[in-house]
Amino acid sequence: MRILIAEDDPVIAIGLTARLKALGHEPLGPAADGQQAVELAREDPPDLYLFDVDMPRLDGLSAARKLSEEGLRRPIVIITGVDDPDLIERSVATGVSAYLTKPIDDRALEAGIRLAASRHAEFRAMEAEVSKAQQALEDRKTIEQAKGLLIAATGISEPEAFRRIQRAARDRNLKLVEVARRIVEQRSLLEQPGAGETV
Repeated sequence: MRILIAEDDPVIAIGLTARLKALGHEPLGPAADGQQAVELAREDPPDLYLFDVDMPRLDGLSAARKLSEEGLRRPIVIITGVDDPDLIERSVATGVSAYLTKPIDDRALEAGIRLAASRHAEFRAMEAEVSKAQQALEDRKTIEQAKGLLIAATGISEPEAFRRIQRAARDRNLKLVEVARRIVEQRSLLEQPGAGETV
């Protein structure tokens, strides 16, 4: 996994780089502050962010938030030297997937990386499901609107309007929603006498 490190303490940064290599990952950076981390991520997006919280110019949480807003959301592992409940709350609100307190051993580091990657994958899958459900709802609305237009134009029943849309989709090898969309887009044609008969 390609992991971007952001750590302002050069000794710790070197240690993290060596540890990631030993664990079989490809370390990127390290960035000396959050702003540099953002710039590096823009140039060469990694698979995961490993950010210290307290850094100059831009802290780790702000850098992660900025990257997420720019469409560069990745799994985030935050490391810090303090065990602060408020910081944990802010980390969760920022979308941090794992939170590690210094000093960090190899086992905790690898567990944090795996946990972050797993949580991120789950979140992406959930987003995809929500998006799919929203699209299905939008498609259903379009089909209902098309049925309503056919009913208004021809005086046919709702089941018959739906059958006509189905038949048109089958005859033209299109999806129901594609036929419905065409009906909605060309609604002015339905106002012409006999137009509904062709659907």
